Amino acid sequence: MSLSALIFDVDGTLADTEEAHRLAFNATFSKAGLDWEWGAKMYTHLLLVTGGKERIRFFLEGLHPDVLLRDDIDDLIADLHRQKTEFYVAAIKQGRVPLRPGVEQLLLQARDQGVRLAIATTTTPVNLQSLIESTLGAQALDWFDAIGAGDCVNNLKPAPDVYLWVLDRLNLSADQCLAIEDSANGLKAATDAGLKCLITSCPYTEHHDFDGAIDVRDSLDGVDIKQLQDRFA
Repeated sequence: MSLSALIFDVDGTLADTEEAHRLAFNATFSKAGLDWEWGAKMYTHLLLVTGGKERIRFFLEGLHPDVLLRDDIDDLIADLHRQKTEFYVAAIKQGRVPLRPGVEQLLLQARDQGVRLAIATTTTPVNLQSLIESTLGAQALDWFDAIGAGDCVNNLKPAPDVYLWVLDRLNLSADQCLAIEDSANGLKAATDAGLKCLITSCPYTEHHDFDGAIDVRDSLDGVDIKQLQDRFA
């Protein structure tokens, strides 16, 4: 079976966004008058959970379970996440988060050689759109034949749902596509959907167990479509 499509994760894969996310969370907490601060070590732990609102709840379960007893806890978490998204999008639009090495070149090669592109992520559509527009330009959103974001499915990674959603939109089988991820949760989501998966680890995920990936790299720099075809075969 030949390689028909590449399906990219976003956070940590297309760009090293996790630090920008962490700073946006902290700015949000500060603005809300909360004495919560997520250091790099804590955020690494919190990344065990995908989704911003889910991550806030996970943090509260571990360190502030009393806050979860508030009658308005769901509204509080949603409001904090909305504010965090505003801080994050502002940072992206200011050009603070470039694409990772090799990403743009691989996207262009795929387009030149007729390999379709798609995205399977747990991030919000506005986060994804801001990243693509600030790095590749608004027209690049049309490069992707399917974009599965955090609002498309009920179960986020490590559940395979977003990959299954994308495969359905592409009208391709899992054995025709290669997933590109940066985390253990992403790897599990992809492989549970039947996909082969290439890992390009980032500083927040380099300690993860990537057993089951077809390859693990520090970046996509120097990776080309022929190499992926060979690894995919």
